[in-house]
Amino acid sequence: MPVVIPSSVQVSVADGVVTAKGPKGQLQEKLHPLVRAEVKDGKVWLSADLAAAREASAVYGMSRARVNNMVRGVNEGFSRVLDVVGLGFRAEVAGPKLTLSLGKSHPVIFTASPGVTLSVDAKKTQVTVSGADKMQVGETAAKIRELRKPEPYKGTGIRYHGEHVRKKAGKTAAGAGAAAGGAKK
Repeated sequence: MPVVIPSSVQVSVADGVVTAKGPKGQLQEKLHPLVRAEVKDGKVWLSADLAAAREASAVYGMSRARVNNMVRGVNEGFSRVLDVVGLGFRAEVAGPKLTLSLGKSHPVIFTASPGVTLSVDAKKTQVTVSGADKMQVGETAAKIRELRKPEPYKGTGIRYHGEHVRKKAGKTAAGAGAAAGGAKK
């Protein structure tokens, strides 16, 4: 299955390294020795020597997906949206630094790696992580989420947009049923 190259993207293959240049930047991917790539007719064709090793099929599939993400990333880019949920929880961005108020005694400062752009909405409760490299965008979003994971009792913390946090019943809900049952005896 070939990777289609959009008109605004240039792809080249040299010494087992695939390079893609586009409006969002430039990315490179070093291929596994079992995988070969060539650019032909506006498409990137990848192939693997399936007889050489058992893992060649899996390595081929991963390489094809990574080259596809690379071509898509330099053309369109990727983004992840995080929601900051909680009373007094907010986010502010200044350049590559994200300052978060997460209910701690001090503000938490997160510095984004090069190639990743951070932005905050007007309400200061939604952080958008964007960039050309899908893996780097996802990793940065996961690191920000780790600063204050969603808490299961109140639901406060940092979560992916659209993520459902399963809430647990607190001690009062569990204790109320036991107290009522114990009073009847």
